[in-house]
Amino acid sequence: MELPGFAYLLYERRVARSLSPEKLPTHIGVLVDGNRRWARLAGAPTSEGHQAGADKILEFLGWCQELGINMVTLYMLSTDNMNRSSQELDDLMGIIANTLDRLGEARTVRVHPVGAPELLPDYLSDKLLELAKSTAGATGIHVNMAVGYGGRREIVDAVKELLRDGEANGLTPGEIAETLDVDKLATYLYTRGMPDPDLVIRTSGEQRLSGFLTWQSAYSEFYFCEALWPDFRKVDFLRALRDFADRKRRFGS
Repeated sequence: MELPGFAYLLYERRVARSLSPEKLPTHIGVLVDGNRRWARLAGAPTSEGHQAGADKILEFLGWCQELGINMVTLYMLSTDNMNRSSQELDDLMGIIANTLDRLGEARTVRVHPVGAPELLPDYLSDKLLELAKSTAGATGIHVNMAVGYGGRREIVDAVKELLRDGEANGLTPGEIAETLDVDKLATYLYTRGMPDPDLVIRTSGEQRLSGFLTWQSAYSEFYFCEALWPDFRKVDFLRALRDFADRKRRFGS
């Protein structure tokens, strides 16, 4: 239901007041889905949809900072997306690069790349790594940029690295297998050392994870929103947080 501007603002404030800080998620994962559909419905080039989605990311991070949510993982570009038409992919990578520059200008955002940099053009992978280095000391929100990311690939990469480390330490495959457990493998993921997401949000009405944080989301709560990502409003976000706060997390039990 669409509300007039003033009524919408009052409703947004009412939802915000209903949220208890202690019940907010620490880490949120977001599948920023619906940019292409938004452009198609607007009769605009696909690149305009991706740019509108990038602008929404910066707005969304502002909301998170207002609420004290300190970690966000954004699904920007999957390994499957790498199969899109060359022009669209080039446009999207350029928009991602520009978004990284804008995040760097904020000086309060700590950026961490999540994905396989070898799949990306050098200019983009270099920019991700340079930004991660330059923002390492930032004390604001921690943003994981999932670019060239695939959940299955992440697990395969983790196993490969674990095996290489074991071999370098003189262990046999059997000895490596004997020491392997869930906690150890987690130390080889792209998100090593970080808490798993408490809440995963997907926009555009799709109700699947599409390989996003396959390992880390085992006990996450999921929230699916009908709004396309560029149309995602603060009140939609607040509703997701309210829904999360009302749930009783069971962690598999």
